[in-house]
Amino acid sequence: MTSIESVTLEVPDPTAAAAFYEAAFGLGPRVRVRTSEAPTAGFRGFTLSLVVSQPSTVSSLIDSAVEAGATTLKPVEKSLWGYGGVVQAPDGAIWKVATSAKKETGPATREVEKIVLLMAVADVAASKRFYGDRGLSVGKSFGKYVEFAMPSSPVQLGLYARRALAKDAGVSPDGSGSHRLTIGSDAGPFTDPDGFAWEAASA
Repeated sequence: MTSIESVTLEVPDPTAAAAFYEAAFGLGPRVRVRTSEAPTAGFRGFTLSLVVSQPSTVSSLIDSAVEAGATTLKPVEKSLWGYGGVVQAPDGAIWKVATSAKKETGPATREVEKIVLLMAVADVAASKRFYGDRGLSVGKSFGKYVEFAMPSSPVQLGLYARRALAKDAGVSPDGSGSHRLTIGSDAGPFTDPDGFAWEAASA
């Protein structure tokens, strides 16, 4: 069973980025940073989602991210599917915080139930086959979206058509250059058809 142990965000200033992520979300070793000046512009082709248990946790995490320097892309609001908002970190990575619950289920916390990496791909069916060949089992699949079944993985993985993912994030789908993202997994190292780099997970 493939597991994603961490994601590494490549940033101009790792000290500042590490301080931001600790203050904003407190995700520990699941989200790492390292120096990169690789050219990148516009939408970098991925988002990271934090799935939480209740609306107050969404608000708490979004508020702390904005206080730490994030930019609001979609303000926190109720929708048909639940409650959520989207921010962009100072390093450019896009974060969504959401819950399917519409009411509070207990005292407010900052506990994250799931981290989900959503990657924009040019051909959803082809990328689904590519990852299936590397041992990932599909959990959900409909239209332009695929979610892999990785119950014990610290970071979950999904694929989304680029335009649809950009719309969900509240940004233009236009972008070029490096993703500035490396995925640490027991499946690595390889690079997928859309240029996402995987490496062997490090302790």
